[in-house]
Amino acid sequence: MRILSEVIRQMTLFNLRDVTRESHMGWLDGLEHIVRTDEPLAPRCALRIGGSSEFFAEPTNLDEMTLIVQRAREEGLALRLLGGGSNLLVCDEGVKGVTISLAAPEFGKIAIEGNVVRAGCGAMLAHVIATAAREGLAGLEILTSIPGTVGGALHGNSGDRATDIGRFTQSATVLTRSGDVIKRGRDDMTFAYREGSLDELAMVEAEFALESEDREELTRRMQKIWIVKRAGYPMGGQPTGYLFKDPLGMTAAELIEQAGMKGAEVGGASLFERDPNFVVLQGDASTSHVIQLMDQVREQVTQQVGVDLETNIQIW
Repeated sequence: MRILSEVIRQMTLFNLRDVTRESHMGWLDGLEHIVRTDEPLAPRCALRIGGSSEFFAEPTNLDEMTLIVQRAREEGLALRLLGGGSNLLVCDEGVKGVTISLAAPEFGKIAIEGNVVRAGCGAMLAHVIATAAREGLAGLEILTSIPGTVGGALHGNSGDRATDIGRFTQSATVLTRSGDVIKRGRDDMTFAYREGSLDELAMVEAEFALESEDREELTRRMQKIWIVKRAGYPMGGQPTGYLFKDPLGMTAAELIEQAGMKGAEVGGASLFERDPNFVVLQGDASTSHVIQLMDQVREQVTQQVGVDLETNIQIW
């Protein structure tokens, strides 16, 4: 199904069962200090486009987050979790329900115990990698240059075909959509390329089992990984996003180029010349431009190359 058609279908279904905001305001009693209404999401996303969230919650601890989840569930409100916003595309019309942000310091703590790194899932992945490297702990450096939070990396199992964050994950504490906090051990989790079994509402904390290594050697390897990966990224400060997952045996960029879509553009959204799996946005870009461009790319790759590309970016 075309991406734009699916987004429109979901919005229509939601509107059919929508109720007035006033009927929902009672759930905010006692939460006014951490919940706002009509909060713009664009400044919180790497692509810098999209509408507002009907309710936006910034809990300062796990108890507050659990209470928000339970209240929203009782009201029948949709729940979404916002991490670093590095892989998120928000519809121009905005989103209904509650968006929960884990930007508070409580969710970004990082601790070292022997060869185990324990990190709050609101911690930026880059900070966790740097902390591990300073302690001479290797493994996560392969994720160098990947933006976003630990929670986002776990949800999408960040990495490549050779290795990923799931390989090092020893346990994960999660918050279910019913408001229960559960710790999942290694045997309770499965990971595959760009996907994992941790599909609960939120990851709260994770533990990574790493290997000891010389700090200087580890730092040199991180620098090399950074240089190699960043060389292919769009530069210049423009908002960018990585659109599709790489199919087995090929990259999405190669398929897009084979389909003759290199340099394609819709409105203010265009494909990056060096790596056409990146979308680069100009000042007048909108979410609808990106979605239309993605639809065109997927259609042409299917017709010309015979491969169905899977969306990498998350669409709200």
